[in-house]
Amino acid sequence: MRCLIAYLSYSGNTKEAAESVADYLAADGSEVYMHRIGIDAPVDVSRYDLIFIGTFTWDRGATPDEVKDFVLEVGYKPSNVAVFGTGDTQFGGEALYCKAAEKLAHFYKSRWPCLKIEQSPRGSQEQLIQEWLEGVLYDVRSFA
Repeated sequence: MRCLIAYLSYSGNTKEAAESVADYLAADGSEVYMHRIGIDAPVDVSRYDLIFIGTFTWDRGATPDEVKDFVLEVGYKPSNVAVFGTGDTQFGGEALYCKAAEKLAHFYKSRWPCLKIEQSPRGSQEQLIQEWLEGVLYDVRSFA
């Protein structure tokens, strides 16, 4: 399976989460391509079986402009998008926690709930990533 992981990271947390997703997918036998939103050249998402979009939440629940630009760059709503996000509950509590990831999952009508990571994906949150990916991959393989 060809997988694209497109992500935006300022602090490094979303990058770490993207790398964890990539490591798991590669170990599972997928071809993984990383795309740094706002840095790398535009990418043709139609070439991928599964697209992962990773973002942090900005300024009171907002989606970062670079991620919005990426969505416009894609130009359509692929049906194979899974979204993950990093956030911090100390800024805005549960109401704003990973709100950008929720908005993206809703926008793409993703078949999968967005994965929410508190700050860095280290420690017990690594298990959350694995469980989420197992669910996504099981679903993809069951309906392929």
